[in-house]
Amino acid sequence: MYKNFIFPIFILIALIQLAIPVKSIYDQEQILTHGKEFKFQTVPVDPTDPFRGKYIALNFKENTIGVSTYEKWNKGEKVFVIVEEDKNGFAQVMYASKTVPNNHNHYLSAIVQRVTSTKGESNLEIQIQYPFDRYYMEESKAKAAENLYRKATADQKILTYALVNIKDGKTTLKDVMIDGKSIKDLIVKSQKD
Repeated sequence: MYKNFIFPIFILIALIQLAIPVKSIYDQEQILTHGKEFKFQTVPVDPTDPFRGKYIALNFKENTIGVSTYEKWNKGEKVFVIVEEDKNGFAQVMYASKTVPNNHNHYLSAIVQRVTSTKGESNLEIQIQYPFDRYYMEESKAKAAENLYRKATADQKILTYALVNIKDGKTTLKDVMIDGKSIKDLIVKSQKD
C-alpha cells in the first residue's frame, strides 16, 4: 500500500520543482514584453570594489530621493519608488512610498541603503539600492565587460545606462549600454579585433 503512494508523490515533487523556474522565466518574459522600458543612467562604481564574478556591478545616478520627515525611514527597509522619464528620455525618480502606489503605473521596489539629514532635521534623503544593480554575463566575457564599463563610466563624455523594464513593481535588467551600444556587442567586437 505504501509503495503505491511513493511514485505519485515523486511525480508531484518533480512537477513542483520544474514549475518554479518555468514560472520565474515566464514572469521575466512578461516584464520584458509588456513592461515599460526605462534608461537608468549609470555612474562609476567604487574602484576599490573587487571584481565579484560573472557580473558587472552597476551604480546609478538617480538613487537619492528626498522624503517626508513625517515618516520614519530605516536602512534595509523596502520602499516603492515611482519612476518617470525626464526630457532626455532617462529614468527620473519622482518619490518614494512605504506602500504600493495605487495610481501610478511605473514603480519598483527597492531597499533603503542610507538615510541622511540635509539642512538640519528639516529635510531627509534616502539612498536606495535597486534590485538590478548587477548585470550578469558569460564568465569568459565578464571581466572584459567590467573593464570596458569602468573605463566608460570614468569618462564624462561617454553616456552609460542600463535598460530596465518595469511592470507592476517588478523589474528586469535588459542590457547595459555604452554610448547607445550594447555592452555584449562591444565585447564580442573587441574579442574579434
